[in-house]
Amino acid sequence: MGSPSLSLNPLWLQFMGMTITGLAVFAGLARYIAFDWPDYTRCGQLLNRGSWLDAGMRNWQPNGCMLYNYKPVQAVACLDSKPVVFIGDSVTRTLFFHLAHLLDPSLPIAPANDGQKHSDHTMTAQNGSDVSFFWDPYLNSTHTLDIVRTARDDIHRPALLVLGSGLWYLRYANSSGGLPSWEANMERLLAEIVTSPVRPADQIVVLPVEQVAPSKLTQDRALSMQLSDIDAMNSDLMHRIHPPYSGLPFSSQPASPVSLPLVFNEMLVPSQTEDGLHFSGSVVKTQAIILLNLRCNNLMPKQFPLDKTCCNSYPWPSTIHLLILFVAFSWGPIFIFISRRAGPKQTSWFKEAQNPALVFSAGVALIFFADRSGLWLKEQKQFDPWTFAFLCLVALFVGLATIKRSDKDLGFLNREQTDEWKGWMQLAILIYHYLGASKISGIYNPIRVLVASYLFMTGYGHTTFYLRKADFGFFRVAQVMVRLNLLTLVLAYTMNTNYISYYFSPLVSMWYLIIYATMFIGYQFNDRTPFVLGKIFFSAIFVTWSMKEEWLLEMLFSILSRLFGINWSAREWNFRVTLDLWIVYTGMLAAIAVVKIRDYRLTEHPHWVITSKVSIALSALCILWFFAFELFQESKFTYNRWHPYISWIPVLAFVILRNASVILRSASSSAFAFIGRCSLETFIIQYHLWLAGDTKGVLLVIPGTPWRPVNFVLSTIMFIYVSDQMARATTTITGWICSDAAKLSSSLPVPATSNRRDADAVTSNEDTTASIPLQSSNTQQKNGGETSPGPDTPVRSRRWIDRLAEGSAPPSQSRTTGFRIWQGENERYGTKTKLLIGIGVMWATNLLWSY
Repeated sequence: MGSPSLSLNPLWLQFMGMTITGLAVFAGLARYIAFDWPDYTRCGQLLNRGSWLDAGMRNWQPNGCMLYNYKPVQAVACLDSKPVVFIGDSVTRTLFFHLAHLLDPSLPIAPANDGQKHSDHTMTAQNGSDVSFFWDPYLNSTHTLDIVRTARDDIHRPALLVLGSGLWYLRYANSSGGLPSWEANMERLLAEIVTSPVRPADQIVVLPVEQVAPSKLTQDRALSMQLSDIDAMNSDLMHRIHPPYSGLPFSSQPASPVSLPLVFNEMLVPSQTEDGLHFSGSVVKTQAIILLNLRCNNLMPKQFPLDKTCCNSYPWPSTIHLLILFVAFSWGPIFIFISRRAGPKQTSWFKEAQNPALVFSAGVALIFFADRSGLWLKEQKQFDPWTFAFLCLVALFVGLATIKRSDKDLGFLNREQTDEWKGWMQLAILIYHYLGASKISGIYNPIRVLVASYLFMTGYGHTTFYLRKADFGFFRVAQVMVRLNLLTLVLAYTMNTNYISYYFSPLVSMWYLIIYATMFIGYQFNDRTPFVLGKIFFSAIFVTWSMKEEWLLEMLFSILSRLFGINWSAREWNFRVTLDLWIVYTGMLAAIAVVKIRDYRLTEHPHWVITSKVSIALSALCILWFFAFELFQESKFTYNRWHPYISWIPVLAFVILRNASVILRSASSSAFAFIGRCSLETFIIQYHLWLAGDTKGVLLVIPGTPWRPVNFVLSTIMFIYVSDQMARATTTITGWICSDAAKLSSSLPVPATSNRRDADAVTSNEDTTASIPLQSSNTQQKNGGETSPGPDTPVRSRRWIDRLAEGSAPPSQSRTTGFRIWQGENERYGTKTKLLIGIGVMWATNLLWSY
């Protein structure tokens, strides 16, 4: 009997996931219709509400949208070489210098000397845009009025006009006329802008009167600059620029030609100013970023990644894109309709709702509307070391609480163990992505090893299979490739993204084909170890050479672009491949070693015990060395140069330690294994459903930045539920596509991304695995059993990799109504025909797609 473990009824878990998902969709629709419709681009939130996510005042979060940090080349493209004009006081001047510096980092962020403070400035950015500041703290000079009144055509008028005033009216009230004079001047200025038939600039911004920090002002400034007066001035600006609107319910207020970023005052913290009037560079720089987001977000090309969600509308799909969306969303319901007519009705709505076709269509639709509409809000990531540590500890606690123990030795790298391995690694990667920890070298480096571990399992699993089964038939290749890429390809088209942006599926697919080719060449001699080692050696040399010769990859991707309309980045792909260039071959070599240890029964050798103990001790030292080494690297870029050469050390060390005893080999965490069985789906779906903006932000199902912890819990439950359901559906649909195979395994035959739950019921009674202990046990010898049967033994224990080829689908999947509809009773269309049709459709779609 296995040891007891924490478990819940899976039906209750499914019901909870379905309920939370349904309530989240309903809440999102209700919020969007009732509150967000008038401001569906969230410009109002960008200008009026937000909060700092960090204590260093560097990550400003507008309410419910993602602020984009423009690079100089992007800002240049937005402004299109048009001038940018600032007019106002010293606060406006500070903002002017920081925006100019964003456009061209070579430009200064302050006047050269104090003598130039109250003077005009004009600087030219590298793109040719003139950025000008005109000193006019009262906004009443003739030059200012000329700029506001002068009508210019679209080519010559400024891209951005920023006006700022107010504090000088308070500071020098006796000479300026004080508040009454300011009100009269602003009324006249705004009237000139509103009534002008042609706007003086593409984007006009009137800055709010800055809220000073009274405790840090000089005595004379503190006496004249009262917060009550500043609040009254900003209230007056608000009502003049956005007068009360009494239109029809759910109708939008007419857009004002002037923007008022009241949020600038929310950003001000007394600790960020020395004189109570001029604030730190990080605060002012963020204000300049907000101005660029206000001006540029809705003008820039609406292409992947869609991570500019403030003051921006989502693009309307093209005709071919709409057709693809219609097919993807409607396929499931149409399938259910046909199934009802062709066969008996399901006994319950719950079972019908679990139909793979319906689940797949609903899942794709949910993912699309989550990240390509305003159904749910998107906000920025923020790394916090305490949050990262807490989430990792919670995941570890859940994993340890669900450990189960088998009553037998399950063997080296058994199925439960590899599922568990994938599961906890996937959780670590998910937490890493959610918090945006990629900038932290000490976290980034171990995460790179986790990705390498997935690839190690890919090399180990497939090599073991081909050595033992020698099944190089087309159907296995088809099953692996379809299972790996079905969801990825569907999302690439429905989300209008790039296939290789979901880099894990393409990466594992490429390495699978390399493994297949390596093992296929001369497969008749795969029983000769020197020959197999030679093939692996020459394969590694060839792949390394092809990746080092960048022209070769550029030429290949150019051919794909011209003939098939596939536009991939050769540079990005080269980086992904070369970062883990040899870990797959390490997995292949490990597979050969394990197979030979079993075949030659080396575990029975007298020196095996001492060899095992030395290996365990060295592995522990290797793990300690790796963490010491990676923590002392200057940056993650420095570590990346080492990673391809050393990643195999911690991976092999972990494998040895994890299999160091019978207890460790027979125990596994069911919670981690559950995540591991849908790890492929969690890795892909996280891009749009748990994260947002194509992984650049996080998804909020409940509005409000303070509710982020609650959002994390709800979105995580929804995300895991959808990933699990999509994994089940994709596995079954893969079987439908590859339906004319002699036997279809319900489990994905790729250890790094498998989903084997459907095969458990069939193979659980036969699940015995020959053990390769690192600390030998005399139990088997006492019972007269053999630790490892020889290669020619007629009846031997079945390993998990053996079942990948032999596992047959459950009867409920073999000839269901949906299965008959898909392939027909007479198997009219074979797997090759279906795949050729699919490839042809994708080719035609690529050629017709508008970029």
